[in-house]
Amino acid sequence: MWEATWETIWMTVVSVAIVAVLGLLLGLLLYETAGSNKPAVKVLNWIVALFVNVFRSIPFIILIVLLLPVTQVLVGAITGAKAAIPSLVISAAPFYARLVEIAFHEVDGGVIEAADAMGATKWQIVYKVLIPESLPALVSGLTVTAISLIGYTAMAGAIGAGGLGQLAYTDGFQSYNNAITLVATAVIVIIVFIFQYIGDFSVRKIDKR
Repeated sequence: MWEATWETIWMTVVSVAIVAVLGLLLGLLLYETAGSNKPAVKVLNWIVALFVNVFRSIPFIILIVLLLPVTQVLVGAITGAKAAIPSLVISAAPFYARLVEIAFHEVDGGVIEAADAMGATKWQIVYKVLIPESLPALVSGLTVTAISLIGYTAMAGAIGAGGLGQLAYTDGFQSYNNAITLVATAVIVIIVFIFQYIGDFSVRKIDKR
């Protein structure tokens, strides 16, 4: 049980860290390329939006199977906690990217215009205005994504990714041991509560409104 708990936490933390970076970049691309009249920028926006929409729409359990060849190439295995990371990231990053895009669009346009009027470059506006102003929403969105990832790790465990999901399925359900299934479920719920508390606490500290 302890080993399975650690595997679930490890998969979640690593995935969240990668998703935070990849989702932020994808969301920024969607935000910056939206509404442009330049053909090349329009094409870029269409490609990124297509990637986000397609992988956000595929059910996670199917996505794992589809990505097995990619997983084999990236981590050299198709089972175990490491093998779950590519599927977890590719499934959650598009979801978080949309949350990032929404958070950026909610930033007051007057603040951005003021920074632009003072001569700030595009990148200065991004990391000095856009990200700081939307940080509470970004952290809140990442918390929601992390909770979803915990659920995904449980599904990944059903096909050999390890963690509490595999423990509940193989040692619990398949072995007709309801006690293990119930305990594994309870531990997953506790992990969710912990991540939710950390996210809510961080948002309260960051949000100065």
